Amino acid sequence: MTTDSAFDVVVIGAGPVGLACAIEVQRRGFSVVAMDKGALVNSIIGYPTNMEFFSTPELLEIGAHPFPTSHYKPLREDGLDYYRRVAFSEKIPLRLYERVTGLEGGLGQYEVITEKGRIACRFVVVATGFYDIPNYLNVPGEDLPHVNHYYKEPYAHTGQRVVVVGAKNSSAKAALQLLRAGADVTMVIRGAEISQSVKYWIRPDLINRIKEGRIKALFDTTIQRITPEAVEIQTPSGLEILPASYVYALTGYHPDFSFLAALGITCELDAAQTPTHDAETLETNRPGVYLAGTVCGGLNTSRWFIENGRYHAQVIAARLAGEVAPELPQVLQPVQLS
Repeated sequence: MTTDSAFDVVVIGAGPVGLACAIEVQRRGFSVVAMDKGALVNSIIGYPTNMEFFSTPELLEIGAHPFPTSHYKPLREDGLDYYRRVAFSEKIPLRLYERVTGLEGGLGQYEVITEKGRIACRFVVVATGFYDIPNYLNVPGEDLPHVNHYYKEPYAHTGQRVVVVGAKNSSAKAALQLLRAGADVTMVIRGAEISQSVKYWIRPDLINRIKEGRIKALFDTTIQRITPEAVEIQTPSGLEILPASYVYALTGYHPDFSFLAALGITCELDAAQTPTHDAETLETNRPGVYLAGTVCGGLNTSRWFIENGRYHAQVIAARLAGEVAPELPQVLQPVQLS
């Protein structure tokens, strides 16, 4: 397969942080392309319908483009429109629905290998996030068609028995929406309580609905097996059968470590499997290959999000341009999507 194009910088991942990186390097005179195996801001497309960001608009802005919205906290649809308009306004070259499969060469002479061709470049920025691979339960029946690791909206489940696995933000919001759409909701929770990380305006709502009995919550309980009509659960009292017509296993997500390995990026031997990179320059073990955004944290997916990951763009662009890189600011702790 011959090289079909060439750029100074290839950004892998066309989400908000990837777009921020493309904007910053392009403004410094580098040619750039932003790639994604899916759509533009593919992860946000996968968020629940009308999901409310936990951040205010100014914390989600990239490239100094104002984020106009009538909502104090933007909705998913606001974000989709904003990032599309920014990408088009900045005229960022995009190659979407094109999966990267490998990386050959070295500093200044890399070739990004994709399913459709090869792209020559001097530098690579990996901004692939973490939302693509669920933390699986690893139980029999998890691959059945009525089991889903991504929640979209509640309306198809009116009158159904739905099991929601997990007790963090995604699970809490899904359980509340499902209840209000007429579903019979049971939460299966491994720990002893609703996670303290659930946002302060959501947690009391959920706890009160559980106290009322409108949502059933089984604590210190794990899924053992899923069948077409039920889930087998291990409770403090023993093994039980819980009828279920649909199961949302909202147990979090993690970066694609096999993809990082395909790029030649190693990981540390810590609990988070942190991808190897310099914390100040963001350069990986492969010279000229950088990380940006959530992927920097490995399994610690709550360390970086749009609010603070967008600043990685300025650090990387300054580094490539030979400028003094700004220090990463201390900003609010990002939200988890689990």
